[in-house]
Amino acid sequence: MSQTQAKPYGSWQSPITADLLVAGTISLVQTALEKETIYWIESRPSEGGRYVVVRRSPDGTITDLTPAPFNARSRVHEYGGGALLVADDTLYYSNFDNQRLYRQPPGDAPVALTPPVDLRYAEAIFDRSRSRLIAVREDHTRPGQEAVNTLVGLPVEGDESGGQILVSGADFYSSPCLNPSGTHLAWLAWDHPNMPWDGTNLWVAEVAADGSLTNLEQVAGGLTESIFQPSWSPDGVLHFVSDRSGWWNLYRWQTGQIEPLCPMEAEFGLPQWVFGLTTYGFSGDGQLICSYEKNGLTGLARLDPHTKQLTPLQTPFTSLGELLVEGNQVVFVGASASISSAVVRLDLATEQFEIIKQSSILQLNSAYFSEPQDIEFPTENGLKAHGLFYPPTNPDFTGPHDQRPPLLVKSHGGPTASASSALDLSIQFWTSRGIAVLDVNYGGSTGYGRAYRQRLNLNWGIVDVDDCVNGARYLVEQGLVDGNRLAIDGGSAGGYTTLCALTFRDTFKAGASYYGVSDIEALALDTHKFESRYLDNLVGPYPQEKELYHQRSAIHFTDRLNCPLILLQGLEDKVVPPDQAVRMFEAVKAKGLPVAYLPFEGEQHGFRRSENIKRALEAEYYFYSKVFGFELADQIEPLKIENL
Repeated sequence: MSQTQAKPYGSWQSPITADLLVAGTISLVQTALEKETIYWIESRPSEGGRYVVVRRSPDGTITDLTPAPFNARSRVHEYGGGALLVADDTLYYSNFDNQRLYRQPPGDAPVALTPPVDLRYAEAIFDRSRSRLIAVREDHTRPGQEAVNTLVGLPVEGDESGGQILVSGADFYSSPCLNPSGTHLAWLAWDHPNMPWDGTNLWVAEVAADGSLTNLEQVAGGLTESIFQPSWSPDGVLHFVSDRSGWWNLYRWQTGQIEPLCPMEAEFGLPQWVFGLTTYGFSGDGQLICSYEKNGLTGLARLDPHTKQLTPLQTPFTSLGELLVEGNQVVFVGASASISSAVVRLDLATEQFEIIKQSSILQLNSAYFSEPQDIEFPTENGLKAHGLFYPPTNPDFTGPHDQRPPLLVKSHGGPTASASSALDLSIQFWTSRGIAVLDVNYGGSTGYGRAYRQRLNLNWGIVDVDDCVNGARYLVEQGLVDGNRLAIDGGSAGGYTTLCALTFRDTFKAGASYYGVSDIEALALDTHKFESRYLDNLVGPYPQEKELYHQRSAIHFTDRLNCPLILLQGLEDKVVPPDQAVRMFEAVKAKGLPVAYLPFEGEQHGFRRSENIKRALEAEYYFYSKVFGFELADQIEPLKIENL
């Protein structure tokens, strides 16, 4: 065995290179299950981020189904999701380039079902008795006006009108589901300024002979109750997740009564940033198979709907999603701190797991993986906040005995979202080079109940920043990291938190903003429909609170920023327009601080092309090496840094 070598933190050689990271890694986006056949969508950076539908047949054969250049990705709400439906071995999916719905029978070419106009579709379900699809539709055909969201019915042979409107009037719709006999439809709806995790309405209606809906009834929800994933059991009882208790728990509705199934301080629901999210389903014997998050980790369990007893299922996975159940099998996307995300099949009879497809084909020695430590630390107002701490880990190197490692604090996007314990090679890239990472679940994050989620209400740019700062200070006080080499990065809303932390606090010595918000007033004035009123609850209603928007925007206070900054931005971003990054770059450059701006052609909100993912990660690493004064462990294309 080779002897461990002492070398400065940040300069450790690692097999987890940016090239390796993008070459063998895909994203697993959505699952579908029909009889013994399993389907999923892969996002492939090596194909320019194309979303490909893949099938695993009962005999184990794995086949790509969507021919190039088709790209199975929806743009409803801009974030999409719910792009795929499988019915009778036939695929139905949204194609990203033109957002038309397509039908692809087995062995045939895709056929467009919707007209070549700006209509977008998501979360289609199959209405077998009427030979049609029911889907969320977002209408962008009126230039200069806000998009119109509805639920529509669409014949499986196509409709040049774009579909028959079944429900309209609300600002947003999601989660349509038919009962087993096809006589009743349930769905979710909500209105501005609410986001789906603030308050949604659960509706049920009878489906008339002509396919229209009658006798509409709101059965749960409201302005302060968030409903998630309505689903009908095999015997026709409507189930759903609600946070009416303060936690997203399971309920059922029958004979006009709502009944809790498993009250506990755990989250059975998720923030609906994308369509098609699922955390439970029904097995052939009527058991409810569900995933839930408690104390930062996700578990899988059986719930007996009669006894209401929850029985955990033992798995090696600490992160689960895209859960589907049919008969005696369960399919989900699972991951852990040492297992990259994978499509997994569980046989309920034997409780044996089978990994169908992993997001990474790389065979790496787990000794290079840093195990996340779930930490709780004190923050403002006598409260506690949470985070996942990854210490530097590399079997070949150790740091100098008289030094502590640099720390990179990660502020997740959303901001209504959470850090995951799943293996993330982009985090291991840092830790295997000798840089510690803290992934902060700041106040406002999900997974800790509604009260924790609402800490951010009217306090965006304050609570999240305080928690990132206090997390870093806690690790410094514990003697785990170097207080003079603290950096912070984040994307989207995490980029906003990063820019605020660098501007309004003096804890961090450098930072990286990935398509981050520098001017929240500009975001309120120029963003897509789904998030256009998000800030009403996070900051305050606009324009009434115009001054508050000004006070919490880093772009207006660059005189307070006194440390280096790198900005990375997609030039086709419709969520956070590139102007936000450009203005921040010019202001910091004019002040004479070290600053870099790296734009990416063809990228939107989040980078999907392998060459851009690689360049962004290496550029950030290069930037910190110059700022913190350590030698690079890799040969990296230089980055132009102004004022260095």
